[in-house]
Amino acid sequence: MEKKLVVGGQAVVEGVMMRGPKAIATAVRKQDGSIVYKKIALNEKNNKWLKIPFVRGVLALYDAMVVGTKELIFASNQAGLEEEKMNDKEIKGTVAISILLGVGLFMVLPSFIGSHVFRENRLLANVLEAAIRLVLFLGYIWGISFFKDIKRVFEYHGAEHKSIMAFEQEKELTPKNAKECTRFHPRCGTSFLLLVMFISILVFSTVDVLFSTFFTIPQNPLLLILYKLVTRVLFVPLVAGISYELQRWTSYHLDNVFAGLIAKPGLLLQKITTSEPDESQLEVAIVALNVALGKEVDNATEVFE
Repeated sequence: MEKKLVVGGQAVVEGVMMRGPKAIATAVRKQDGSIVYKKIALNEKNNKWLKIPFVRGVLALYDAMVVGTKELIFASNQAGLEEEKMNDKEIKGTVAISILLGVGLFMVLPSFIGSHVFRENRLLANVLEAAIRLVLFLGYIWGISFFKDIKRVFEYHGAEHKSIMAFEQEKELTPKNAKECTRFHPRCGTSFLLLVMFISILVFSTVDVLFSTFFTIPQNPLLLILYKLVTRVLFVPLVAGISYELQRWTSYHLDNVFAGLIAKPGLLLQKITTSEPDESQLEVAIVALNVALGKEVDNATEVFE
């Protein structure tokens, strides 16, 4: 049976963002060693959508792309990595550019290549499209893992997972207890994105087959790109919703052979995207988790933007 209280998170620069029932909280270790946090209160209306199957998967994707980017910028400013803090307009511009680049690189380009290599076979075109998307995704993750700053983020990613594991195992939230937990979590965001790529093969292939039954898929390069862009963007929410529910189910049924097989690739990917954190990093993650749970913290200072 699922736990009634589900929390999630994301690593940021020198810190961790957590989403709980009370708030979204981002805690950051500043250069002077102190911890600061920002809290975005959630009301009942916010939480209502998180209880609706398939809809909550779309919200999870939104968190990763939009909220996550904004909190990453906040953390970068607080950690002292930016000489000048970005204003709200600059943050929105950065988020928009990130989304456009993501759509272009991970959606349009693979779709265009797949469609031109297999013009007459929609299934093979979508398999190739997904394979290219997967290679780009894994290559990107592997490539950035060599950067010093990203290694720190991956350590905080491990701290996020360990803290959530300690909470789910009903342990007292201390760095020592969290350190004993595994850094591999079945509901990891990167595992979710990996699952999205596999589910997209089924969904986009079905869309193409149904469309071609009633209409003719354009072969003109520009029209084909437009068709791919429109159909992929329109059905991303469905892909995200299915992927989220599947990941959620597997995370609570890892003893099931089928669920274990689905979860395995994502858990293996976490060997790259997470690293063992130290207790100071776990302390930051626990601050974010406690604030997200609506608890008081005495070892960090709240900041307002």
